[in-house]
Amino acid sequence: MSWFKRKTKGITTTTEEKKDTPRGLWYKSPTGKIVDAEELEKNFYVSPEDGYHVRIGSKEYFEILFDDNKFKELDANLESKDPLKFIDTKKYPDRLKSAQEKTKLKDAIRVAVGKSKGKDLVVACMDFAFIGGSMGSVVGEKIARAANYSIKHNVPLMVISKSGGARMMESALSLMQLAKTSVKLAQLAEANIPYISLCTDPTTGGTTASFAMLGDINIAEPGALIGFAGPRVVKDTTGKDLPDGFQTSEFLLEHGFLDFIVLRKELKNKVNKYLDLILNQPLRA
Repeated sequence: MSWFKRKTKGITTTTEEKKDTPRGLWYKSPTGKIVDAEELEKNFYVSPEDGYHVRIGSKEYFEILFDDNKFKELDANLESKDPLKFIDTKKYPDRLKSAQEKTKLKDAIRVAVGKSKGKDLVVACMDFAFIGGSMGSVVGEKIARAANYSIKHNVPLMVISKSGGARMMESALSLMQLAKTSVKLAQLAEANIPYISLCTDPTTGGTTASFAMLGDINIAEPGALIGFAGPRVVKDTTGKDLPDGFQTSEFLLEHGFLDFIVLRKELKNKVNKYLDLILNQPLRA
């Protein structure tokens, strides 16, 4: 065991003095690729070697979509209440407070309006980091208010979904948001205002069953998990074996549930190209 004798090998640094590599300098993708964090950020949080789209939140999507990252956040201080006095392993208000402290967010969605390629755009973006992107009353209310703003100001709406589904701590109140958001999006359609739905990883549960699949165009990032229930529940319900990857964005595109899949670095250009075409505007570079 002479190799363990540090000084005899010329290693004189004590354990206490040893410097560890700070966390966050590197990212390892699910396929095992190691990426420098700065390089990952410059590449729109997409692993350059395997194209894996890392989960990001509203902060990053706003940076990607809005010109010079300039925007006005709408209803920023809206917070959930606890009308059901719900308790599981902890009280719902305590869980909310913990999530807010951890994420620095008020709830699982942020809404902002700003310029994208020089044109006004309202973006409602979900954050998975906040209680799994679960859809509670605040999520439904913010999307409804975003639709109201779009109607009032005649501005296109984009919703970026990233959710585990309805928030169980709000029970039926959470499920009511499916109908609420669907009605508001119908009003948006009656006003002839474009609505773009972007499904990211994951888009599941009540989110998929409502606003995530009601876009004038439904688009998704590569490899995103998109579905209503989990594979086991679907298999038990249908009694059939399921094909591999049946809940990926590629499978859904092949079977007509999506209009196209967009790489994150092309997202801003693709969204604006669609808006230019549908609004009969000159295409912007």
